Amino acid sequence: MAQDVCPTRSEPSLSFLQGLILGQLSVVLLIAAFIKFFIFGEAPSAEETASIRATERRSRTLAHKKSLLSLRSEATQRQGSQPPALPALNKKKSSILRLNPPTLTIGSILDKTYYKVDSHQPESLDWFNVLIAQTIAQFRSDAQHDDAILTSLSKALNGNSRPDFVDEIRVSELSLGEDFPIFSNCRIIPVDEDGLEFGAGKAFDPKLATREGARLQARMDVDLSDMITLAVETKLLLNFPKRLSAVLPVALAVSIVRFSGTLSISFIPSNPSENTPTKMTFTFLDDYRLDFSIRSLLGSRSRLQDVPKIAQLVESRLHRWFDERCVEPRFQEIELPSMWPRKKNTRGGGEIIANVEHSIHKAHGGDVAKEARQEVDTEVDGLRYRRRPVTDDTYSVSGSMPGSMPGSLPGIDMPT
Repeated sequence: MAQDVCPTRSEPSLSFLQGLILGQLSVVLLIAAFIKFFIFGEAPSAEETASIRATERRSRTLAHKKSLLSLRSEATQRQGSQPPALPALNKKKSSILRLNPPTLTIGSILDKTYYKVDSHQPESLDWFNVLIAQTIAQFRSDAQHDDAILTSLSKALNGNSRPDFVDEIRVSELSLGEDFPIFSNCRIIPVDEDGLEFGAGKAFDPKLATREGARLQARMDVDLSDMITLAVETKLLLNFPKRLSAVLPVALAVSIVRFSGTLSISFIPSNPSENTPTKMTFTFLDDYRLDFSIRSLLGSRSRLQDVPKIAQLVESRLHRWFDERCVEPRFQEIELPSMWPRKKNTRGGGEIIANVEHSIHKAHGGDVAKEARQEVDTEVDGLRYRRRPVTDDTYSVSGSMPGSMPGSLPGIDMPT
């Protein structure tokens, strides 16, 4: 009998209603924590954020330099263990071709230009600032009369990389600023093929700069305080469980308010054997400072304005984009065109004279051209009369006296 009795089930400690209430409370707590710490959380100060980013960039640069030095030491040890190479056979050179002058090294270039790396004072670059300001001013003027930059930005923002949950992005504001960057404190520094300074902190030794790949690098400080703004508007689309289940309008405005750093520029000579042109490389050192002003607006009715976390995410993304492209050890490389003077690149001269003659002819109704043509005809007739064939010992020229020399002025006798 005892075995036929079913065992009693242990009832759950929480009923269904209690579990439902507990689940709802946990969801509410998670949403509240998200709103408090993500949306309304206080962002760290700009100084603290800049210090953290500078420390990260500096550690990355030091790690890169250590890896380069370790690779060099391994390569040096490997070359020392290898047997010496056989001397190359001397080929007979043509006596017609003129011997090329010896290749100028970095030390000889500095000596011939009277530049002392250790004692030369930095340049102010005032003339360079004026040229750059003129170029930027012309660019801003062209942008106001032409929508090319607006069209290019719209195509770039709405390209293939735009995700499906983001609607079309529209540029609502674009400001190219009013001030200009100021370059100063330019100095020339010899560097090796990897961009590392020779004997940092020590006196420059020209013997160290004789190996292949060594070049001169110009470093200059750049400072810009302006308000360069780009504002966009779009919508976030929720396509689940059906298409366009919800729409969230989003407006974002990003402004560059300050940039300061050190710009490095160097030239890589062409290599005719490899058919490579002359290149210019530029990069920024890791001690730069880039400050943004980011404004955001979420929603259409109950709007959330200037969410700190959104500003942090956007600023972090922009810093990463800049670091991955032109902050050491990465650099930008630009091929330079040939600087040899060519006929097809010549401007001015005949074109300018033709334009001036056309404008004068148009302004004076052709009177100046007629007078010039009459003067030319008179000179030609005079030369024709002066060169008539001689029949007697007496030179017969219209209007001249006997005994005058050919080509002499009428009425003037030459002594016999």
